[in-house]
Amino acid sequence: MENSGGIQASLAGRYATALFGLARDEKQIDSVSKSLKSLTQALAESADLKRLVSSPLVSRAEAAKVVAALTPLLSIDPLTGRFLAVLAENGRLAELPKVIALVRILSAEHRGETTAQVTTAHPLNDDQRVALAAQLKTRAKRDVSIDAQVDPSILGGIIVRLGSQMIDASIRTRLNTLAQAMRG
Repeated sequence: MENSGGIQASLAGRYATALFGLARDEKQIDSVSKSLKSLTQALAESADLKRLVSSPLVSRAEAAKVVAALTPLLSIDPLTGRFLAVLAENGRLAELPKVIALVRILSAEHRGETTAQVTTAHPLNDDQRVALAAQLKTRAKRDVSIDAQVDPSILGGIIVRLGSQMIDASIRTRLNTLAQAMRG
């Protein structure tokens, strides 16, 4: 894994590496990935869950209870459920979004893929994801998985980070460039 050394440098990286290592050793990468996808969707859809994860005011015990209750509701696999309990007990739920992103990268590398971080103003549909992955595969010369995020502040267009490369074709950047040019 080419990125794993750099990933381990952060706190979220250490947690992500631990979860991925357990998932790999127990041959549970697919079920953990599916659970993390459910968590990502729940975080995007629930302001309450987002607050729980990010608030320092929620006690570790309360966070652990909520995580235990959410695990079956979100169809979280047992390994990911235990991992979430550890995060809650250690007061590290705020690291969850970063951990999820890093586990995705580690999983993609394990499958021989690279991950492109894609930001758009509106969610990509399935056809757009497939077309973008195909274009990026041509550029990267290997399979590419898409880690998509929505940021309405870019107004339109797309920002792609693929390894050390960044392609910024957002309307926000184009407008900023135009404003700079007009200033002289």
